[in-house]
Amino acid sequence: MKLALISDIHANLQALQATLANIESRSVDRIVCLGDIVGYSAAPAECIALIRRVDALCVAGDHDLAVCGRITTRTLSSDAARAVAWARERLTREELRFLASLPLRANIHHKLLAVHGALHAQSDCATVRLDNDQRRLQSLHALAADPSGARICAFGHTHRVGIFEFRNGRVTSLQEEHVRLHDDGYYLINPGTVGQPRSFDRRASYMVFDLAQRTLTLHRVSYDGSARLAAARKAGRAPAFAFIPAPVRGAFAAAFQTVGLDRPVKQFATYLGL
Repeated sequence: MKLALISDIHANLQALQATLANIESRSVDRIVCLGDIVGYSAAPAECIALIRRVDALCVAGDHDLAVCGRITTRTLSSDAARAVAWARERLTREELRFLASLPLRANIHHKLLAVHGALHAQSDCATVRLDNDQRRLQSLHALAADPSGARICAFGHTHRVGIFEFRNGRVTSLQEEHVRLHDDGYYLINPGTVGQPRSFDRRASYMVFDLAQRTLTLHRVSYDGSARLAAARKAGRAPAFAFIPAPVRGAFAAAFQTVGLDRPVKQFATYLGL
């Protein structure tokens, strides 16, 4: 059985369409969405419709939960909170019911556990971010103790590709784009983001997990970013500094994140109304 793992679409229709077209060529048996179908961009209803059309197995992301009212927006940035309010006003009751029905975690054949944020957090598993060694180790310990017997947990939320192996008492970050998993290891895997990259590489990303061969393969997909930006601008959902070309914005964003200035810059952009 082959699974395509996607995450963090964030209402980016152009990225989702390109990603699903690429997945179609991989002969996968099921698509697993690790949350945040909505948020930030301008096509929440269209992205929900596409995800439902391909019968993806979905867990809830924090943006999904906030839009349907299952959590507040207190953990979100001001821009994200505005996007939540914007989407909530435009989705139908049926679309909101779909988001409200999404589980916080899924067990796939006792081989793979799926969450949005973290496995170790019980009530806040969609909002806790596995962005440091301590939290990843907590989720790896939770995975090892989980009654499902699964040795692999897929997560999203960070918008960054990652494969973390817990084996022989230590955690290793694996950098290869094609990895064969060891039978005696435990793994946290993140396919990155379809719709809102936060690195130098602005392409959408996803992973194919072959359960029989125990292999993970990363795929990256280019899409029409100008069409996405035009749609976002028309809907009033253009990102901060949208007047700067996307590759340059991406380079600046990565540089600011490296030195810890990404949040202050976003707050300043919001203050200026950019």
